Amino acid sequence: MTTDDLRRQQHSACIKALAHQAGFDVCGISEAAFLEQEAPRLEAWLRQGRQGHMQYMENHFDKRLDPRLLVEGARSVVTLLYNYYPPETLPEDDSSLKISKYAYGVDYHDVIRDKLNQLLQQIQHHIGQVGGRAFVDSAPVLEKAWAARSGTGWIGKHTNLISRQLGSFFFIAELVIDLDLWPDGPVPDYCGTCTRCIEACPTGAITQPYGLDASRCISYLTIELKAAIPEDFSGKMANWVFGCDICQDVCPWNRFARPHHQPAFYFSEDLKTLVTADWQHLTEAAFKRVFARSAVKRTKFRGLLRNLQFLKPQPGGQQAL
Repeated sequence: MTTDDLRRQQHSACIKALAHQAGFDVCGISEAAFLEQEAPRLEAWLRQGRQGHMQYMENHFDKRLDPRLLVEGARSVVTLLYNYYPPETLPEDDSSLKISKYAYGVDYHDVIRDKLNQLLQQIQHHIGQVGGRAFVDSAPVLEKAWAARSGTGWIGKHTNLISRQLGSFFFIAELVIDLDLWPDGPVPDYCGTCTRCIEACPTGAITQPYGLDASRCISYLTIELKAAIPEDFSGKMANWVFGCDICQDVCPWNRFARPHHQPAFYFSEDLKTLVTADWQHLTEAAFKRVFARSAVKRTKFRGLLRNLQFLKPQPGGQQAL
């Protein structure tokens, strides 16, 4: 082993230790390079219109595949996982209106971004002059591809990243830095013959193993889609008003999910009261109060109201508030 190899290993070990001190659950490293295998997959996915109305997915195609176009002199991608599995869940029975677990507390962008910037500062303090950028769902970065390449988990049949240690209820973030590090290799796919996620999806969004039609996903329909929800999905939304956790909830690997310890991600009493009361009386003032710092505010009041109204009983329909 050369002196350079030894230094790369030492720097990698240092960064992983600092990441755990910062509260991240898993840290993996890969070389900053062109994602050659993902390029044709992304192109085909976009050509088939699987992105729906998310036109931003069509932008910056080259940057999505090569982080060196985002960060000058980039040498390494540091992938970090941050657990958000709640110690207590809001009602998720068939009669309750539901929001995704990741949106229970404070918007994760704010929490994770601060931790990433602090981690970068600690890296610079312990290692020296290191340049780079922090990303948390904030730029054209193929997060799951980098996470898989960095050995933090594998991409499951529902197209979410799965960790043998954590399951899949975690946020993914990256540091793209100009420091040459010792990379981790990918881990095997442990989905085996299981197809529970495919069978459980009420809208048929998982069209085949490892194939997602995002335009049919409940998370897309309740968050990303700004137009009216197509009537084709009436009776198929399973009472989700913001996001959806079905494919994760049925995944056997989430038996390893463990409660997080981040107070910012706990749900408030206001939210608990709202979801156990009658959503039909939600006002804009209440929306602003309850979701002031939540990711749910992304839908705006009119978006959440649209979702609630779509779930109201329709003539001959099956859903009810």
